Amino acid sequence: MAGFLDALSGPEAADALGPDSIVLVPVGAIEQHGPHMPLSVDYVIADAAAKAVVEMLGDELDVWMIPTLPYSKSNEHAWSPGTMWLSHTTMQHLLGDIGRCVAASGTRRIVFLNGHGGNTTLLNVACRELRLEHGLLTFLAHAFIPPAYSSAPPSDADTSELGMGIHGGHRETSVMMHLRPDLVHLERASRNVPEWLAENEHVRFGGTVQFGWLSNDFGPDGHIGDPTGASADAGKVMFEDAVRVVCDQLREIATFDFP
Repeated sequence: MAGFLDALSGPEAADALGPDSIVLVPVGAIEQHGPHMPLSVDYVIADAAAKAVVEMLGDELDVWMIPTLPYSKSNEHAWSPGTMWLSHTTMQHLLGDIGRCVAASGTRRIVFLNGHGGNTTLLNVACRELRLEHGLLTFLAHAFIPPAYSSAPPSDADTSELGMGIHGGHRETSVMMHLRPDLVHLERASRNVPEWLAENEHVRFGGTVQFGWLSNDFGPDGHIGDPTGASADAGKVMFEDAVRVVCDQLREIATFDFP
């Protein structure tokens, strides 16, 4: 069955977790998302997506969610008051300790459900390290993939944002308007798309050359994209689609193993 590990007692957890169980670790962030959205965007989305996945899977898969990590590697937003970020060494130790506990429980599969794009590289490293150190089957999935990193066909909003609505843009704002409309102030939103970057063939978001950046490299407001046309209706569709995709991913993860 699918459930919430922290709601179990110690003996119940010992009975529930076995070699075929999946431990789901949502990873959020507390970081600026422009003047129109709260610091908690990535935490809210990762947490809500993980909970929806558990509820949707019900008795179908042996998946156990642990509480969502609120803080992660967000130092591209360190310039902004309110952003809470972990160093790469602290985060690696944290992920390593969680993996150690999962392995000690007798479970073989751990899935990081990432809600913040800035975590991706470190989470990939953690997957490799936990595979090596504990023999775990390790996986990285995303609660919400920015358009620059998605293989899905571009939407009208992606086209308008030139594929660069990666932080506080149309998608994230729409999803937050669906999940927590009380925390979104669309009247403060503005378009902030770095059109000069779209002229590059390689050095661009989603290009063949990655580059280091801070969110205020693209202006003082800190968001990257165009949230002005966001809507709760669009966010509902996006969120529900994302949850279905993660459920499909977990179905494959549940049977994945090396020969």
